[in-house]
Amino acid sequence: MKNQDSILLFGASGQIGKSLIRKFTKNNYRVIAITRNIHRKGYQLKTQSNYGYLEVEELNSFSEENISSLMRRSSICINLIGILYEKKKNHFKTIHTDLPSLLSKIAKKNKIKQFIHVSALGIEVATDSKYATSKLEGELKARKNFEKTLVIKPSIVYSVDDNFTTNLMSLLSLLPMMPLYYNGKTKFTPIHVSDLANIIFEVVEKKIIGDTIECVGPEVLTFKDMILKILKSIKKKRLLVPFPLFLANISAKIFQMMPKPLITTDQLKLLKYDNVLSGK
Repeated sequence: MKNQDSILLFGASGQIGKSLIRKFTKNNYRVIAITRNIHRKGYQLKTQSNYGYLEVEELNSFSEENISSLMRRSSICINLIGILYEKKKNHFKTIHTDLPSLLSKIAKKNKIKQFIHVSALGIEVATDSKYATSKLEGELKARKNFEKTLVIKPSIVYSVDDNFTTNLMSLLSLLPMMPLYYNGKTKFTPIHVSDLANIIFEVVEKKIIGDTIECVGPEVLTFKDMILKILKSIKKKRLLVPFPLFLANISAKIFQMMPKPLITTDQLKLLKYDNVLSGK
């Protein structure tokens, strides 16, 4: 039976998912949080919620039958699932393109009132990045499949445990000097996770559909600005060295062989492009 105040949340165990669970359950929305490992993530997710307003469901197979059974219990579906780098089983196309396409089709079939797909800012220009092109294709397919799809496009989302700044902190802790890719001039507009959660909450409250919303923080910061802010916060000093592109590529190829890469060649390509409002 469909609960009119129930939100189906894919990607619930990430920083945005946890923040949304806190926001929605605090405001008396019931949330069905999807995780691939309920034993590892279930308890952690339950600590984020208002008591009695959260269900945690394990889903290892994204089959139409499994997803449909969950959507039949919900009126709103939010997709947060994304990856920063490819692994053996997780490819950009599978996660960023095929999954939003599948979810949007099932959302339409089940007459979901709002399907919210969280993509990324600035991906239209990064045509040489597999991450960006897969994200953009996912947006387009979701829109084509379901006219009610609303696309949220945030800049870098930061919090106490986001991947971007924690990876930078790891680099700054390991290296005696910090390479400045593209002279550190690439611009970003970082948004705090709680601000993004507030925006998504307002979108649900106001029943906005079929739109695109770019989400940014109040400051435009260069890559170098962000490095300096992080160094100040961890009370460290590092030599900041502009890196020639060929050296940057070599270092990225080495780093991407790690189980959790600090930077990959695809992320290096993304760093060429400013991550700011499009003006559209």
